[in-house]
Amino acid sequence: MSNCCTPDGSCQTDSAQSTTTAVADSRTTVYAIAGMTCGHCKATLTKAIGEVDGVLSVEVDVEAGTASVVSAAELDDAKIAEVVDEAGYELTSRAA
Repeated sequence: MSNCCTPDGSCQTDSAQSTTTAVADSRTTVYAIAGMTCGHCKATLTKAIGEVDGVLSVEVDVEAGTASVVSAAELDDAKIAEVVDEAGYELTSRAA
């Protein structure tokens, strides 16, 4: 797992803003993600997941350890897990 904070314990806290697109047939999937610690983690995952085809918006909650993903169609969990892993985090499950 990645820790985006520097060795001295500081971290970049610029948070990415999620974008919301209204689509009649959109669906929201919530994923549990391990390894997030700060605003930089939020920004990194928001960008990485947001680049997946079909994703309309992403809202990352560092404290809850979740990412809510709005998509136009059912998401490929394996693809989302791959993108999260490449960003240095671990998708542990779909959250209830």
